[in-house]
Amino acid sequence: MEVANGLTCVILLIFFSGSAAGSRTKLFSFNAQGNGIGVAALAQSSDDGICKSMVETQGYACEEHMVTTQDGYILSMQRIPVGRSGGAPGSRPPVLLQHGLLMDGITWLLLPPEQSLAFVLADNGYDVWLANSRGTKYSKGHTSLSPADPAYWNWSWDELVAYDLPATFQYVHDRAGQKLHYVGHSQGTLIALAAFSKDQLLNMLRSAALLSPIAYVGQMTSPLARNAADNFIAETLYWLGLSEFDPRGEAVVKLLKDICRKPGVDCTNLLTAFTGQNCCLNSSIVDIFLDHEPQPSATKNMVHLAQMIRQGTITMYDYNDASENTKHYGQPTPPANNMTSIPNDLPLFLSYGGEDALSDVNDVKHLLDSLKDHDGDKLVVQYRYDYAHADYVMAENAKQDVYDPLIAFFKLQ
Repeated sequence: MEVANGLTCVILLIFFSGSAAGSRTKLFSFNAQGNGIGVAALAQSSDDGICKSMVETQGYACEEHMVTTQDGYILSMQRIPVGRSGGAPGSRPPVLLQHGLLMDGITWLLLPPEQSLAFVLADNGYDVWLANSRGTKYSKGHTSLSPADPAYWNWSWDELVAYDLPATFQYVHDRAGQKLHYVGHSQGTLIALAAFSKDQLLNMLRSAALLSPIAYVGQMTSPLARNAADNFIAETLYWLGLSEFDPRGEAVVKLLKDICRKPGVDCTNLLTAFTGQNCCLNSSIVDIFLDHEPQPSATKNMVHLAQMIRQGTITMYDYNDASENTKHYGQPTPPANNMTSIPNDLPLFLSYGGEDALSDVNDVKHLLDSLKDHDGDKLVVQYRYDYAHADYVMAENAKQDVYDPLIAFFKLQ
């Protein structure tokens, strides 16, 4: 097992440094007018996309949708309108599921149907929508840019707050004709908290559930993430001109799968150096995970997160130049996202784990301190002492331990 743990560190270091250079050539088509609408990506979404490959195969109805952000990114969304037993769609409360960093909407479909949150929600009477952030496999389209263009990757999670989240919220709200519930994991909680703190999206929101909440990350204990931040790995890649951060090099994934097949190797440990010691992953889940994840992000986004780790702040992207910051923000330093500005009457469900190395307990306590004036009947906090970061979307006991309480919370709102 010591050998496996040593390989973990080596392979994950490859993930978070070397392989960003390994897969920069992307399939992308232009229409006759030369606009980068992502024809290949759009075709892929309908022909072999998430509905066909992950949802309909489990006996659920599924719809593919596309939404265009104000800055031109074409995002894929999947809708599971009813549960496996059928029923009438339309009046069901909508729920938008937002994945975390280096993931996509398949996050919520990795477990068997009776354990995956998307399917569990559908079977409990909800109209389920899966978001896929810009740059991920099924959201590669753009109205004018190709993913081969560095400009396509000129964004951080600030743009997810400003553009992706409003576009997906509005789309679900308009299609459902009613306010929606929101579930975020990891970075999906960060962008939601930032939006809520700016009084955004609240007119379309019924309640929000935040799993492994990320806001403050200055006390993050993940050795891999902290080492990468302290050694400016993302900045180095950015300075080298690698605008796309793509950890899914074919050679790395093949190597991981080969290692996982060796007798006596428990591949659940492959996640430990990054996420913390997950308690409850079935050994087969990592192979399923590697079939679909991890997904690309912008190197600029990785730089932004590294800034937060080093500085312990929740500011917008820092250009490290007073004049450049002033150009973007009208002030020499990046504006802070103030968590105390989140409305006290917003129904929130937060669940965090004692073994989580990314959403560290002390950082979550800092966030909870910012919410200390929240209305007592509007804030539910769940602490799972044995959970780490991946448990919230991949643990075989997550349904009874996290999802059932989450659904009970939704039903009260």
